[in-house]
Amino acid sequence: MLQYIVYIFMNTKAQNHTSLGAKTILLIEDDRDLATLLGNALKEAGLEVLHADDGALGLSLALKHHPDLILLDIVLPTMDGLVVLEKLREDTWGKDASVIILTNLSNEERVSAAIEGGVYEYLTKENWKMEDVVAKVKQRLGSGQ
Repeated sequence: MLQYIVYIFMNTKAQNHTSLGAKTILLIEDDRDLATLLGNALKEAGLEVLHADDGALGLSLALKHHPDLILLDIVLPTMDGLVVLEKLREDTWGKDASVIILTNLSNEERVSAAIEGGVYEYLTKENWKMEDVVAKVKQRLGSGQ
């Protein structure tokens, strides 16, 4: 049974940067099965999805494409998710980017570090359905539940 912690970094200045009006999500997740399931669920909800399977690529895609929301794992190859968050916050656009951290870690130091990165709220996610994650993403984006 996997337990995930969902941390929500809120930004009231996040803007849609796509030409057709579809919201873009950047999923930075190295678990291919989870990334596929979540990516498909987000696409079925009418969202555009970019995917990176490591931290360095994820940071690069975020800074290049300015997605409306980033779903970020903490334990990643090449660059830890908290380092991605720290580097993202150093960028002019990235300092206000909306980020949800999805992780199965509940280490208090890492949770504290994420909170210092601008957490609005965090939720412990245990046995959630993909629809619940999609609903939380859509709620954050202001497009209903």
